[in-house]
Amino acid sequence: MSILPRRAISTAKSNREPAELPVSLLGKALTVRGIVDTDGELHVHGSVLGRINAGRLVLAVDGYVEGDVLAKDVQIGGRLTGRIFALNVALGSSAEVTGRVFHHTVTVASGARIDGRMPWRPANFFESLEQLPEAQS
Repeated sequence: MSILPRRAISTAKSNREPAELPVSLLGKALTVRGIVDTDGELHVHGSVLGRINAGRLVLAVDGYVEGDVLAKDVQIGGRLTGRIFALNVALGSSAEVTGRVFHHTVTVASGARIDGRMPWRPANFFESLEQLPEAQS
């Protein structure tokens, strides 16, 4: 089964400023199973069991994601089990990541816990990403 993202991550300058991107909030009491898809910014305080396609993802300290994330920018403060495909990744001091973080730039705060790999990729890798690689068992 292939996992097709809705679109490749664009590294070109957008006509919209980051402040103009629509922001969506997934609250503490919510669990989403399946695909969450937005061109804007998504703040996760609850749980997502599936895939996230977003312009920007902010995983709050109390948030949890199990699955793949495809975004231009990702900020992790909570727990993530899966894979991240993002141009820019920031792992906060409370971040707990199990899996792989495919990135062009990454920032890791003191205290962040990572169990997995963090392979660097050139920016054009994300521009031409038409489908996510199959997960290895």
